[in-house]
Amino acid sequence: MSAFQMTQGKGRGSATLAVTMLTLIYLLALTEPAEGAIYTVGDSSGWTFRVSGWPKGKSFKADDVLVFNYSPGAHNVVAVNRAGYLSCRAPGGSKVYSSGKDRVKLVKGQNYFICSFPGHCEGGMKIAINAA
Repeated sequence: MSAFQMTQGKGRGSATLAVTMLTLIYLLALTEPAEGAIYTVGDSSGWTFRVSGWPKGKSFKADDVLVFNYSPGAHNVVAVNRAGYLSCRAPGGSKVYSSGKDRVKLVKGQNYFICSFPGHCEGGMKIAINAA
C-alpha cells in the first residue's frame, strides 16, 4: 500500500504517520554505513612476507576496514607511526593485534602497520596506507 493510499479516507493522524514513515525511509537512505569497504590484506595470501606492495593501486577511505589473516603465534600486527614503519620498530604504547583474524578500521590520513616479530618487518611484513 502506498503512502497516498494510506492517507485516503483516513483521519489526519494517518497522513502524519505516512509522512513520518516516508521521511524516516528517506533519511535512512541518505545515511552512510558505519563501516566502509572491507579489504583483506594480502588478498588470498594473507598477512605475510613481501606484502608491502599490496596497497598499490587501491583507494582507501577513512572507516574502511583492513582484515589481517595470519597464523597466531607466527605473526602479529602492530599499528605504528611513520618512524616505527621506517625503522621496523614498534614504539612504546603501539596497539598490538594477535588474533590471526584482526579487523582494523582506518583513520583519515596515514596508517602504518608492521609485524613486530624479529626480521618479519624487514622481510616486507609492513604496509603504509593513506586513507582519504
